[in-house]
Amino acid sequence: MDRLPPLNALRAFEAVARRLSITIAAEELHVTPGAVSRQIRTLEDTLGIQLLVRGHRQISLTRAGEDYYRAVTKSMDGLREATVRLTRRTKRTQLKVRAYTTFAMRWLIPRLSSFHTANSGIEVLLTASLDPVDFRREDIDGAIRLGDGKWSGTNAYRLVSNILVPVCSPDLGKKVRKPADLDRQVLLHSIARPDDWACWLAAAKAEKLVDARSGMTYQSSAMAYAAALEGQGFAIAQRFLVEDDLAAGKLVAPFRQAVDMGDFTYYLLTPADRNESASMATFRKWLLAQFETTA
Repeated sequence: MDRLPPLNALRAFEAVARRLSITIAAEELHVTPGAVSRQIRTLEDTLGIQLLVRGHRQISLTRAGEDYYRAVTKSMDGLREATVRLTRRTKRTQLKVRAYTTFAMRWLIPRLSSFHTANSGIEVLLTASLDPVDFRREDIDGAIRLGDGKWSGTNAYRLVSNILVPVCSPDLGKKVRKPADLDRQVLLHSIARPDDWACWLAAAKAEKLVDARSGMTYQSSAMAYAAALEGQGFAIAQRFLVEDDLAAGKLVAPFRQAVDMGDFTYYLLTPADRNESASMATFRKWLLAQFETTA
């Protein structure tokens, strides 16, 4: 038989087998004992197998009934657990946020657990991409983007100062005293930020002494920072993303020269043509507060 037995009959059987009493099972199911007895008969007729031995004042399970009870109990327990998981999930609000890989890995993810702890009803679904954001076509609630703060159709909230500094391992830092010394060192670049070295070298008045395009190039700044940590060269870093490594002495900033990129920095973007949801407002306020405490 491929068909499942009637579910109400299974519920009645599970209750009776667990309680070994039709009367108590009926009270639990909020039906009459006669209704429970009919459901058990329906189940036995459907299966073609006797499940219960009915005595004058007590009932017991047949061998087949015991085996079937274990199988039914296991299945119902699984249904209960799945129902609990589903109802818990539906009670949570999912917030879809996009960021850059480096920003997510080096700054947001290490702090995101504190947001979830304080806001257990909000689940942040974090994705990473370099692609431009189009809130009209994409199903996302917010995005962290780098730019001048002028994106059409968006609310833009400035997050942090974007300050560029060269960083390297402590051992490599001992090999340079002035920016011109970088001419004999390996520069580490990110494909996503190809002009940072040229910008910093110009500010340090070393653009004619050091080839801003030389060195090694990586897909993301996170990879360039990892290479710097391994002593493979000098990365041009956004300082807030390497602050922890500088504080721990894993990286050093060997030069005083830093370049503040002004309004060209990171912003949280939300769609201007949508009403801000309560969960997005909570995330926005939390994000801005995180930068205020680390400023």
